[in-house]
Amino acid sequence: MANDVEQHYGRTGTLIERIAAELRGAGANLAAMTQPDLEAIDEFHVRGRRATLELASRMEINRGARVLDIGSGLGGPARTVASRFDCHVTGIDLTADFCDAAQEMSRWVGLADRVDFKQGDVTALDVEPASFDAAMSIHVGMNIAQKDAVYDGVYRALKHGRIFAIYDIVQGEGGEVLYPVPWAREPSISHLATPAQMRHLLEDTGFKLLEEIDSSEESAAWFKDKAGKMQAAKLPTLGFKIFLGESYAQMTANQVRNLAERRIKTVTFVARK
Repeated sequence: MANDVEQHYGRTGTLIERIAAELRGAGANLAAMTQPDLEAIDEFHVRGRRATLELASRMEINRGARVLDIGSGLGGPARTVASRFDCHVTGIDLTADFCDAAQEMSRWVGLADRVDFKQGDVTALDVEPASFDAAMSIHVGMNIAQKDAVYDGVYRALKHGRIFAIYDIVQGEGGEVLYPVPWAREPSISHLATPAQMRHLLEDTGFKLLEEIDSSEESAAWFKDKAGKMQAAKLPTLGFKIFLGESYAQMTANQVRNLAERRIKTVTFVARK
């Protein structure tokens, strides 16, 4: 199963070279990149950087803190948090191409010393116990069946009293999900939990749930706007082009409908160890 997920996200091969080529093609100067220049690519989750900052604002991050990012992808949220809160973020991701690209992109924007990325299986976290001041996970659980193993690992990694914040796509009440979607071309690598299941998983691990925030309406509006702009331009945005390829139109249409019909939801869970 882990190999299937890695293939879904790592199918581009020399990912950083493709990202660099697409950025240059769009007129970017890699020697003078800023974080906003990368947002369409490295904050490739519903509602982008705005959602990252909303999540981070609930994590009680102090200057100099050590933050763990579960399923860090291309490192956009890690860089956003590191720069905004003057802290250090360690990202763990299953896909080696993502980790390599994340580190290189961090160099582009002058944040290589504030973040680090390690290839690894988040269901078997290999980090020191009680070594992190906060942890986050953005759009990761949809591909993981063993969420209990992930949350157990995060619980061990956090210091006592610290926050674990999750922003995830979960199963809605509107029926079966329409595939393909950005996280899965077909159902075998999709493992959506319901909000109730997420609550139970966190509480069974030992976390105390502080907040549960449903942002599905905002997400539906965001995705509809994104889809409309792509349709008008007859081209995908850079992020969609790089990661979804020729499937972007169908995936985008399905995601708009899944959100509108409440087949899926976007929900934030904030929990304390």
